[in-house]
Amino acid sequence: MIRNIQNKIVFIFFILGLVIIVGLGIYFTYLLNQIMINSSLQVNEIMDNIKYATIIALGIFAAFCILAGIFLSKTVIMPINRLLMSAEKISKGENVEIKKSENGKSKNEVDELVDAFGIMNTELKEKLNEMTRQKKQVETILLYMTDGIIAFDMQGNIILINPAATRALSIMPEDNTYEKIFKKHNIDINLEKVIYLENWTSTEERINNKDKYLNLFFAPFKDENERPAGVIVVIQDITEHVKLDNMRKEFVADVSHELKTPITSIMGYADTLLESDYDKDVQEKFLNVISTEARRMAKLVTDLLSLSRFDKNQNVTEKEEFDLGELVKQCQEKVQLEINKKKQNVECFVTANVPPVWAEKDGIERVVINILTNSIKYTNENGTIKIYVGFVYNDAYIKIIDNGIGIPESDLSRIFERFYRVDKARTREMGGSGLGLSIAKEILDRNNGTIDIKSEVGKGTEVVIRIPTKSLIKQEG
Repeated sequence: MIRNIQNKIVFIFFILGLVIIVGLGIYFTYLLNQIMINSSLQVNEIMDNIKYATIIALGIFAAFCILAGIFLSKTVIMPINRLLMSAEKISKGENVEIKKSENGKSKNEVDELVDAFGIMNTELKEKLNEMTRQKKQVETILLYMTDGIIAFDMQGNIILINPAATRALSIMPEDNTYEKIFKKHNIDINLEKVIYLENWTSTEERINNKDKYLNLFFAPFKDENERPAGVIVVIQDITEHVKLDNMRKEFVADVSHELKTPITSIMGYADTLLESDYDKDVQEKFLNVISTEARRMAKLVTDLLSLSRFDKNQNVTEKEEFDLGELVKQCQEKVQLEINKKKQNVECFVTANVPPVWAEKDGIERVVINILTNSIKYTNENGTIKIYVGFVYNDAYIKIIDNGIGIPESDLSRIFERFYRVDKARTREMGGSGLGLSIAKEILDRNNGTIDIKSEVGKGTEVVIRIPTKSLIKQEG
């Protein structure tokens, strides 16, 4: 566009100069003809004529220059000034106003260029806003992702990393390259192999970082020209999955062991009775062992079925109103024989005005008997067990305190896990399966209750069970 305007200006001045030169040439030719025809013309007259002709030519040339200047000012200089002002506004991020042609006149090339700049500015600003919006969306996603993301360029330098990756791999400010980050975790996955030979190399790695288990996935990414541009590493925290898998393996091993032990005893004593004739006393002794082991196995299977029903939510909870103090006294009477055998001192205190509770009566009874049985088992002979039944903060509670052997602090966080036992040998000797507390917690959860255990080795254990009262249930309803 500018080049066309320049060509027009050159062409106009060329025509103007040509016209003046031709005009002066014609005039001078005319004067020479007059001199030749009429010799009476004086030199002074000729010089005056030439002078007048020159002045007239210069005047005409000046007039044309002024007109050309006005034309250039309107068509070139002013639009260029507007173009420069528009460019300055664009550089400052301001919007450029696109003006329509005045009086319906068509625009010249520079005006069209100004308008084009304005349209380009508007479109560019919209594109930049869209890119900024998309960038913020990506940054927000990366910020709150639970998986870690790290992007490396072809030289192994970090070009993007989110907080999850920093936490997972314990990345310090000086760890800013591929080699520094993965070398301290003893990961030997070559960057070039991942980029160029991803189909022939392992691109997945599992590591253990302190108390975390991490799964790392390496994948190359390309630029707009489909050329390798770097590597992205996705870091997944699989700690919970590993723990659950280990618990599943332990569960299967514990169930197998718990079932194998009584089955082995039953088979051994039964085979012994079949092989030889024994007197009645020996037969009775063997049969008692077989019966005890069979009951132990039956109890284990019953507990496993109960947990299975809890997991599948198949148990129908039939809640009713009952007196918690009376229930605890009944539970104490049911285990009184075991208390008497160990000559323990068990006292039950029920505070006045404990509101009735609204829960599954049989389930709460099972919980109380389980906790009382544990206290009796792990409290020495002539030991003391105290039971308190009371009411606080809209909850009825049962507090059972003994001066037994206690539980180490390191084991308190795991005592509600299935088959977890603090002292496995002693627990098996006393007939425990490690499922009692798991079942108790499941029952209390189904009845909106809680169970808390505090203990100290050699000093005893305190168990607090809380159950909502019927008045609280009505208020919430």
